[in-house]
Amino acid sequence: MSRTASVPIAPSGGLTPVGFRVDRVKVAPQISLEVATGGATDAPVVAFLHGGGQTRHAWKSAGAEMAKAGYRVLLFDARGHGGSDWSPHGDYSATALTGDLVHLMAAERQPLALVGASMGGMTSFLVAGRHPERVAALVLVDIVPTVNPQGAVRIHRFMTEHGCGFASLEEAADAIAAYNPARARSGNLSGLMRYLRRREDGRLYWHWDPRLMGTQRVEPPTFVSEARAMGPAITAPTLLIRGMLSDMIDEAGIQDLRTLVPQTEILEVEGAGHMVAGDRNDAFNDGVLRFLRRHFPVTGGSAGSGPPLAKPIIQGEVA
Repeated sequence: MSRTASVPIAPSGGLTPVGFRVDRVKVAPQISLEVATGGATDAPVVAFLHGGGQTRHAWKSAGAEMAKAGYRVLLFDARGHGGSDWSPHGDYSATALTGDLVHLMAAERQPLALVGASMGGMTSFLVAGRHPERVAALVLVDIVPTVNPQGAVRIHRFMTEHGCGFASLEEAADAIAAYNPARARSGNLSGLMRYLRRREDGRLYWHWDPRLMGTQRVEPPTFVSEARAMGPAITAPTLLIRGMLSDMIDEAGIQDLRTLVPQTEILEVEGAGHMVAGDRNDAFNDGVLRFLRRHFPVTGGSAGSGPPLAKPIIQGEVA
């Protein structure tokens, strides 16, 4: 199924933090990503990677807060998501996702802080292991290499059981509420539009390429063997943010992460499920900022170490 067969039902401009520039960045043949950047141009860089099925807009509040705190912020839609291109060959492997991130990091002369949720967290984890000199700090949002099977099954079911789409925004909201009943349901459903596309049959479908849930699905991530191999190579200060209403992480998974990455700190967020930032933006933003200020401060934190990996191709401003 080609991406051009679906039509956005809402523009994304108002969902990008004020003052951020949006570009299309070519990361592979036939694949460009939609990337938003904001904050001081010479400040330490914090890159946010969303989870499978999300878009960069999941980080709107966090991105604005980090920029306000003095950081340069990078938000982007992963391949197959949001405004970014779908892979022509359905390649959403760990190799492809980490390659895209490395390409984006190449423009930065300094090490970055990576903040990743679920799919984005495992992508960040792998890059932090493969390129430890390029990652100054690592934040994993409700994801560990070995997840709780019960939580993994629930997410997989949610992302695959609506293949026929929805007749209305109300139906889509019902599906989300059934998955995450703890989150208060908004009376204004317009925000859902950023996650849906209307196809020629008139029905609404999730914005992402359904091939994401193929053999090596991205949500929950199935990069376990790769992650376990890379874990011991991670040298960056690491923070795990755990949503206490989420069933994705259990104590065994936390202990396994601490064995692989002994410097891991834990932040438990009450009242938050798997989508921690969306459920408790206040606690999430505060926790990330406190961690970064200790391990990746703005003052004196922008001096680079080592050359860039390569130079990405900017296709031009789009919004």
